[in-house]
Amino acid sequence: MITLYTFGPFFGLPDSSPFVMKTMLLLKLAGLPYEEKRASPLSAPKRKLPYIEDDGVIVPDSTFIRFHIEKKYGIDFDAGLSPEQKAAAWSIEKMCEEHLYWGLVAARWADNANFAKGPAQFFNSLPFPLRPAIRALVRRKVLQASYLQGFGRHSLAEQERLAITDIDALAVLLGEKPYLMGERPCGADASVFSFVAQALAPTFETPIRAAAESHGSLIAYRGRVQQRYF
Repeated sequence: MITLYTFGPFFGLPDSSPFVMKTMLLLKLAGLPYEEKRASPLSAPKRKLPYIEDDGVIVPDSTFIRFHIEKKYGIDFDAGLSPEQKAAAWSIEKMCEEHLYWGLVAARWADNANFAKGPAQFFNSLPFPLRPAIRALVRRKVLQASYLQGFGRHSLAEQERLAITDIDALAVLLGEKPYLMGERPCGADASVFSFVAQALAPTFETPIRAAAESHGSLIAYRGRVQQRYF
């Protein structure tokens, strides 16, 4: 049995992290049974979640988990796709993971109201004397990581504009297709679905969410994948 280490469900989503949700969907697409365990990034191999344990082998990072599944279990998530489609799928996936991700980080961690409703709740189990200090420390580290990456050097409005451009691009690329590349989901759908679902999370009032809600195709896509696999 594969063990998937997660943050846990928050904000009406299977997990607060799009990367954990991506891994959940990859395992479901592969038809592999797994169990979930909550964990802390501090105890994770690369100081981030998710990671899996599979027959004693620890595999961190959602993309390397995908590579592991493909190699060990002979799964081809992109079966039937042309080389051009595979390249496009990879590019779209990385747009979500390396660009849109930071827009969602800004919306949740930089905006005070959204932070109070969202990430601040992660620390509720801590003793009160420690809670405010640790909450502020982690928030500062998250925003510092965004600044060092480069995305966080923009104003919040500029970050939102960039993320909305990603959302609009996803809607155009998906079009009226059931899944990203056609009639069946491919590997990139695990990532795209997770980011669309995160963008639509009802907890947060953001221009990014409003942009996602303006695209009926994205709402239908989220519902389609969620109903079939979750």
